[in-house]
Amino acid sequence: MADVIEPQGPLPDEVYWKRRLLAAAAVVVAIALIIALIIWASSGGKDEPGTTNAAATSSTTESAAPEPSGEKPNQGQAPAPKSPVESPAPTSEAPQTEPAQGAEVAPCTDQTLSVVLYTDKPTYTKGDQPVFTVVVTNGGLAPCSRDIGKASQNVTVRSLDGTRTLWSAQDCAPDKTVNVQVLAPGQQASDKITWSGTTSSPGCEKPRVAIPVGAYQAIATVGVKESAPITFNVIAPPQQ
Repeated sequence: MADVIEPQGPLPDEVYWKRRLLAAAAVVVAIALIIALIIWASSGGKDEPGTTNAAATSSTTESAAPEPSGEKPNQGQAPAPKSPVESPAPTSEAPQTEPAQGAEVAPCTDQTLSVVLYTDKPTYTKGDQPVFTVVVTNGGLAPCSRDIGKASQNVTVRSLDGTRTLWSAQDCAPDKTVNVQVLAPGQQASDKITWSGTTSSPGCEKPRVAIPVGAYQAIATVGVKESAPITFNVIAPPQQ
């Protein structure tokens, strides 16, 4: 037994004893590592103490304060506090509506006003009473007001060359009706004047006679604004 324990060899006994101690220490360290690995492997599938509780606490905290439905704060900015009642913000542009009748607007100038005259037929039989239609249009870009009543209207019938006036609506039975209208841009207003088919003179001083057969022109005026002339014919009645 002594032969097995005692070191054998040419070196001093101390060298062999150190080698044996180092080998024994290495064996002890290896065994300790193996034991530690076994213990770590057996406890690796379990959560460390406090981990489960921390995760549950975090989940509870997040679910306790949900983000408001449909509202997300701007990135990089805290959401602005809301007052209990919010009023709609005022708009800078009010809806455009047509001015009420008689509203305070500028008068229509002759430059923006358009006057057109129409007849109900192109040809009349002697003794007919032609009906003229006066159409006034606001050709400007803004609403304006204008008197388009009979007091400011007139229709005159002239010879075809325009050198002689045969009839004027203001000669014998002038109508002084005032009718102030507010016209929106592009809006039209119309009125009708019936002619007896006879001549007239200022103040109706001369006898009135039927217009003879022939071709004539007529113009309308509103204030001092004149329409373009229109032409029409007067023919003899058929032979009985």
